[in-house]
Amino acid sequence: MSTTIKQEPDVVLIGAGIMSATLGMFLKELMPEVKIDIYERLNGAAAESSDAWNNAGTGHSAFCELNYTPEMDNGAIDTSKAVKIAESFELSKQFWAYLIEKNLIKNPKEFVSSIPHMSFVWGQDNVEYLKKRFEALTKFAIFKGMEYSEDRATIASWMPLVMEGRNENDAVAATNMRIGTDVNFGELTRDMFAWLGSQPGVNMYFEHDVTSMRRSAKSSKWKLKIKDMVSGDKKRVYAKFVFIGAGGGSLHLLEKADIPEGKGFGGFPVSGQWLKCINEDVIQQHNAKVYGKASVGAPPMSVPHIDSRMINGKKELLFGPYAGFSTKFLKQGSYFDLPTSIRANNIGPMLAAGYHNMSLTKYLIQQVTQSQDDRMEALREYLPDAKKEDWVLEMAGQRVQVIKKDEKEGGKLEFGTEVINSADGSLAVLLGASPGASTAVSIMLDLVGRCFPDKINTSEWQDKLKEMIPSYGQSLNANPELLAKIREHSDRMLGLEHSQK
Repeated sequence: MSTTIKQEPDVVLIGAGIMSATLGMFLKELMPEVKIDIYERLNGAAAESSDAWNNAGTGHSAFCELNYTPEMDNGAIDTSKAVKIAESFELSKQFWAYLIEKNLIKNPKEFVSSIPHMSFVWGQDNVEYLKKRFEALTKFAIFKGMEYSEDRATIASWMPLVMEGRNENDAVAATNMRIGTDVNFGELTRDMFAWLGSQPGVNMYFEHDVTSMRRSAKSSKWKLKIKDMVSGDKKRVYAKFVFIGAGGGSLHLLEKADIPEGKGFGGFPVSGQWLKCINEDVIQQHNAKVYGKASVGAPPMSVPHIDSRMINGKKELLFGPYAGFSTKFLKQGSYFDLPTSIRANNIGPMLAAGYHNMSLTKYLIQQVTQSQDDRMEALREYLPDAKKEDWVLEMAGQRVQVIKKDEKEGGKLEFGTEVINSADGSLAVLLGASPGASTAVSIMLDLVGRCFPDKINTSEWQDKLKEMIPSYGQSLNANPELLAKIREHSDRMLGLEHSQK
C-alpha cells in the first residue's frame, strides 16, 4: 500500500529545465528563507527540451536568425523582435556572470563558449534582403560590430566549407557577428540545480509525476497530488505559488489547473531531427553558427543552420533541424498527448489555426516523408561538397507551438513563448518554444514582476535585482557606453574571448 505524505513548501516548480532553474535561482536569491520543492517526471535535470541534443538553437541573440527580421510588405525590415531578443540575451549573460562571480556556478567553460554568428544567403533577391537587414540592424548599438560581405573570398575566410564547391555564378552574401556564443543549456541547467539542491529549504524530486492540481477551497494555496513513479507513494502538496515550466507537458498541467486565463489555449507539436557529422576533419574545418532562410511554411524552429557546438566537452557539427510531426508533446511523452489536450474551450482555436496554416501542414508532410538522400540534398545547399557517409541522423527535441484565441481568425499559431498567470499571481505557466532558453532570464524577470507585484518594487528587491543584472531597468540600446561596459564584464566573467580574425 502506498503512503500519502503531506508537504507545504512556499513554492513548487514543475519541470527541471532551464526555466525552472532560472526562476529557482531568482527566488532563492531574492528570498533566502523561501522553501522550494522541484518536481520532474524524468530521472534527471535538463533531460528534455533543455538538453543540448534536443535544443534547436543555442545562444539565440538574433545576430544571425533571419526569421527574427521579416521583410514587410513595403520592403522594410522589421527589427523589433531581433532588438528585443538581443537585449534579452544580454540580460541572460549578465545573470550568468553574476552566478560565476558569486561562485554559485564553478566553471563557465562547461556551458558557454565563443563562436561567430553568421547569416548566409544566395540568389539576388536574398542578397538584397540580407543587405537591407544588415543596414537596419547596425543602426542599433546592440548590433555594433556586425560585418557584411558579398565578396566570395571574404565569405570563404569566414565559412570555408560553405563556399567550397559552390557555383561561381551564384550571387551570395553573408553577415558575421564575432561576439556570438554557443550555450549548452543542459549543462547550465544542471549547474544551477546543483547549487539550488544544496541550499536549505530546497528539495528536488525526480521521477515524480503531478497527477492533479487545483485551488484549495479552504485556503488560497494550490493543492497538488503527486505520485512517486518508483515507489508508488503519493503526496499532497500545498503551495502558495506554483510555476509550470514543463516544456511540452505544460499545456496538460495548465488544463488541470483550470484557471480562466488558461481557457482557449492549445498546442501543436513539431518534432525535429539533425544530421550529425561524424567526420572529425570536417567538424574541425567549420567554426560558426551559420543560419539561412527558412522554406515557405516552415516553423521557426526549422530555420536551417550549419552549427558548431560544444557538447559534453567535444566539438560537434550539426545541420538542420528537419521538422516532423508526432502527437507527442514531449520526446519521452505519449502519443495520446495531442488528442487528450483537446477541450471544448480550445477546439475552435485549434481548428481555426489549422485552417490558416495549411502551408505548415504541407511542409510537415514533405519533411516526414524525406529520405536520407533528400536530407543530404538540403545539406548540400549549405555544404556543396558534403558526403553522405560523413553524416548520420540524430533525433532532436519535441516542441509544442502555442495556439491561442484570435478575434480576427478564431485561432492563431504562435511561434514564440507565452507566459500565462492567474489573476492573483499564485500560478504561472510557460508555453511555447523559440527563442525560449536564451531569453529565460528576461522571461523570468517578467514573471517575477507579474506574480510578486507587492515585492518587486521594494528597495530590497530592486537592489538585489540590480546586483544580479546591472542593467536592470535600463535600455542597453539607448546607452551604448553602458552596453560596452556590461558586455566587457559579462564576457570576462564567462571567459569569452571572441576571435577578431
